[in-house]
Amino acid sequence: MGKSVIFTQLSGVYAISSNYPGTTVDYSKSTVRKNDTWFELIDAPGIYALAAEAEAEKIAERLIEEADIVVNVVDATNLERNLFLTFELLEKRKPMVLVLNMWDEAQKRGIEIDREALEEALGVPVIPVVATTGEGIKDLIRALDRAQIPKLIPQDHEKRWEEIGNLLSKVQRFSYREPQWIDFLYQATISPVGGLFIGIGVLIGSFFLVRLIGEGIINYVFDPLFSHFYLPLLERLDQLLTFSPFLQNLLIGQKIEGAINLEQSLGVLSTGVYVPIAVVLPYVLAFYLVLGLLEDIGYLPRLAVLLDGLFHRLGLHGYAIVPTLLGLGCNVPGILGTRVLESEVERFIVATLISVAVPCAAQQALIIGVLGDFGMGPVILVYSVLFVVWLVTALLLKLTVPGYRPALIVEIPPYRLPYPRAVASKLWMRTREFLKDALPIVLLGVLGINLLYTTHVFSILAEAFSPFLSRWLGLPGEAILVLLLGFLRKDLAMSLLIPLQLSVKQLIISSVMLAMFFPCVATFVVILRELGWKRLLEAIGIMVSLSLLVGGLLNIIL
Repeated sequence: MGKSVIFTQLSGVYAISSNYPGTTVDYSKSTVRKNDTWFELIDAPGIYALAAEAEAEKIAERLIEEADIVVNVVDATNLERNLFLTFELLEKRKPMVLVLNMWDEAQKRGIEIDREALEEALGVPVIPVVATTGEGIKDLIRALDRAQIPKLIPQDHEKRWEEIGNLLSKVQRFSYREPQWIDFLYQATISPVGGLFIGIGVLIGSFFLVRLIGEGIINYVFDPLFSHFYLPLLERLDQLLTFSPFLQNLLIGQKIEGAINLEQSLGVLSTGVYVPIAVVLPYVLAFYLVLGLLEDIGYLPRLAVLLDGLFHRLGLHGYAIVPTLLGLGCNVPGILGTRVLESEVERFIVATLISVAVPCAAQQALIIGVLGDFGMGPVILVYSVLFVVWLVTALLLKLTVPGYRPALIVEIPPYRLPYPRAVASKLWMRTREFLKDALPIVLLGVLGINLLYTTHVFSILAEAFSPFLSRWLGLPGEAILVLLLGFLRKDLAMSLLIPLQLSVKQLIISSVMLAMFFPCVATFVVILRELGWKRLLEAIGIMVSLSLLVGGLLNIIL
């Protein structure tokens, strides 16, 4: 509990995140200097026991085997539960330091732990720490020199809990404490009725907060910067490149109504820079900020427990609600949010569900704008179809996609005010990682699309498939091209439906198809980054098949 916050306190923001060789499991590493000695820190994936089945837990065990010193971070308010892993680590016979995190919270709850007696019994340094404030971190650094191989712990696994109980009876005591208002809040947020209403409120609030922050950054920071400073530079470069139309088209892109359009020109230096930085990054920043606050406040585990029953029937667990909701703001942070899920299978399923049936905020605004003129009936019908698609797809993927799906096992931390430095550090590390990984791939993606347009491949594909698709979907050929353009920006594609004079039926079909068809290029890139080529191709197959099937059925039914 709190190991990553302690890692951040030790390392500051100078951390490198990477995958364990041969896996997709992330871990972070950094260095800390003590006197003339440099220690390499590795933040292993969190585990509750060794020899578990999840990939992350297997990787954590391998990292422990490779380590010179093990720093075991436990929750001081739930010592009995955490000592099971501690005993397993002691049997590894490696130099170890035991960190009692949330020391302040344990004292507030009337939990008294005899640190010296525990240290004597285990034979390793025991350091009380408050990770969020940094209290005890210097003591932890000093204790690294005292890390030692623990005393031999009895090996009888059948009596493990009995051994833990005997130890706790010697080192831990409880004193009575009057219930406080926060205790009632603890219970209310996980109760079936009250917790549901609180959860809905938190989710709706998070959704609007991400949109508010993201749109604010776009409107008041990035758009003015790009319009007043970056666009004039591109216009000057465009004039210098008149000697080579090919380079001009490649770097600057096509002119829209005689001018460079940062969203639509599809140049590597125009759209390739503007989209990831000015369109996607603000929502990523907003998402990571809200996620960090919910993590540090202690609400996410409660939300996951509250919704676990429903999502478990779909082959997922409660944490899947977080990326799903945030996908309604922007699919990119929604896909990134799948990192809160433990298994690769769950991340693939939720990422696919977001791409297929969760329209982003910009597309939702245009769905309402385009169809709202015909009343709320068509708008409600589009959302109803997408919800049914989301539900049915989740059930189908549960039955057809093999893989490990862990049960939800989570410690519920106390509520506490977030520590600004910890929130800021996590925000910076996550944002830096996104820029490092996503920006080059987006640039390559825009370059590829630019070349496809330059060579008229998109036009050829539209002409080849439009006769069949027009009959099956009931849409004119121009609308088929718009669906293909949705790969670039779904909201822009929606706006292009307006001048086509489509009927209400055709607008409903087009709206559903755009929501279910290929994700926009930014989402496409993030899926590739998070899940790899194999999963991306599988997701594309699901998207194309379902969108064509649902579009055709709507054409028949309506």
